[in-house]
Amino acid sequence: MGAVAIEQPTKTVRLNKERMREGVASAVRVSRVVFDTTREPRVLVSLVLVMVLTMSAIGVVISAHENRELFNTLSSLQGQRDAYQREWSQLLLEQSALSAHGRVEKLAAERFNMVVPGRQDIVLVPLMTPVAAN
Repeated sequence: MGAVAIEQPTKTVRLNKERMREGVASAVRVSRVVFDTTREPRVLVSLVLVMVLTMSAIGVVISAHENRELFNTLSSLQGQRDAYQREWSQLLLEQSALSAHGRVEKLAAERFNMVVPGRQDIVLVPLMTPVAAN
């Protein structure tokens, strides 16, 4: 088996590591500046206002979504109402057709052998008035 040669870090690798360290150091400096500025009253007020604005925007989105859902439900219920209204109208027409006088007379004649009485068969009964007690 052959020996494995281990190379020393080259100059470019060392430069990359130095750049990385400098970048991390500058990021830490920037983050310290940012955190120090957040302690100032004006910045705190601005941050609070940004958070309130964000929450308000989220509330608007949620409200709009619920509004759309409720509108879809309303449309569905109005469709059901219209269907029930059509069915009710059809049932009323059917009831009026089934209870028509001509149909009732025809069924009475067919099923029960009933006939319309003639003039000679009609008897008028006088209306009795209550007798006054003396």
